Amino acid sequence: MSDPAFHIVLVRPEIPQNTGSIARLAAATRSRLHLVGPLGFSLEDRYLKRAGLDYWPLVDLRVYDNWDDFVALQDETPHASNFKYFSAHAEQAYVRAQFNLGEFLVFGSETRGLGREFLESRRGLAYRIPIFEYGVRSLNLANAASIILYEGLRQTGLLDSA
Repeated sequence: MSDPAFHIVLVRPEIPQNTGSIARLAAATRSRLHLVGPLGFSLEDRYLKRAGLDYWPLVDLRVYDNWDDFVALQDETPHASNFKYFSAHAEQAYVRAQFNLGEFLVFGSETRGLGREFLESRRGLAYRIPIFEYGVRSLNLANAASIILYEGLRQTGLLDSA
């Protein structure tokens, strides 16, 4: 498979249907999907498979036991600026991000996100999707990944050739 335009990284995903939907998104955009454990489900989960439909053979999937393994197992350790982190707790809106091909778009789990401590040292690289209703804590993980990935595709001009 050729180099992906983007890397979608899910850290400790918990809901198989969300991961399956994101796998379909990854296949559709020729992005690589990285699942960083521990996972909240089995990769054999029927809901995961159903959400991904018959696109699983088209998914460039990599699975890691934990964050340290993910960072260590990259072909070459990416520079920190090749990562963008997305959280409802970030200060900057995603529209301020400047996307570049090959970047790692990192999302946390559905219930815990990436965690404030994790984000603290990555503050300048963390972004949020604005939510206007105070009572809504976060967006669905698959929806958030779609919004961010397509903004990256738009900024890099890849949507122009689609």
